[in-house]
Amino acid sequence: MDEVRRLKASDGPTLHIWGSSELLQTLIAGELVDEYRIWVFPLVLGKGKRLFENGVPPRGLALVETRSTPKGVLINRYRTSRPAGSLPQGTLPPDNPSNAELARRKKLAAERAG
Repeated sequence: MDEVRRLKASDGPTLHIWGSSELLQTLIAGELVDEYRIWVFPLVLGKGKRLFENGVPPRGLALVETRSTPKGVLINRYRTSRPAGSLPQGTLPPDNPSNAELARRKKLAAERAG
């Protein structure tokens, strides 16, 4: 880890990590990541490796840039901020479902119970 800190502090080129989830977890834990470039593909696999594993300390991210490709891939660039500690609560509006949504929820609950 000390060697990575030395490289990061040097005047050399920017370091990039591509697809190494284990190394990424180590760098996150060592607070050595300044920026994330997250590509979101329009498909659902149902399972897979997590980008941010359990135990990763809370941290705010600031969206610096976002763009999309013609095939719908979202390319997002985030800068890290200092560890966030307890994150502020979201500001989602209160759950005020329509009659159609209430009916859908009731039907789903009945299907799960039966």
